[in-house]
Amino acid sequence: MASLLQSLIDPKKNWLAALHMKTISRRLRNYGLRYDDLYDPYYDIDVQEALNRLPKEVVEARHQRLKRAIDLSMKHQYLPQDLQALQTPFRSYLQEMLAYVKRERAEREALGGLPLYQRTLP
Repeated sequence: MASLLQSLIDPKKNWLAALHMKTISRRLRNYGLRYDDLYDPYYDIDVQEALNRLPKEVVEARHQRLKRAIDLSMKHQYLPQDLQALQTPFRSYLQEMLAYVKRERAEREALGGLPLYQRTLP
């Protein structure tokens, strides 16, 4: 069952998944965003913790991309085509740290320890 689901969402095996990935890539390139920029730190505590552990330069680059995207959206414009060609929307910077934080939290819960970070969501 799991292999069936994996084959349905794998862009290399399913043309519909590949089409979806191409559409998402084009829309992210229009604004100069990366896929990891779409994670909301106020929605998921693990995302906030992963962002806190990343280097300052990476987090500031993320904030600059988000500000640029908001600015372009408010102006009803897209990035120029030459800058869109330089964008790498699926180059990840957050996934490894996020997986590490989730593994750490799961291990802490399995051992019965207190969470390292406690916060309630608004």
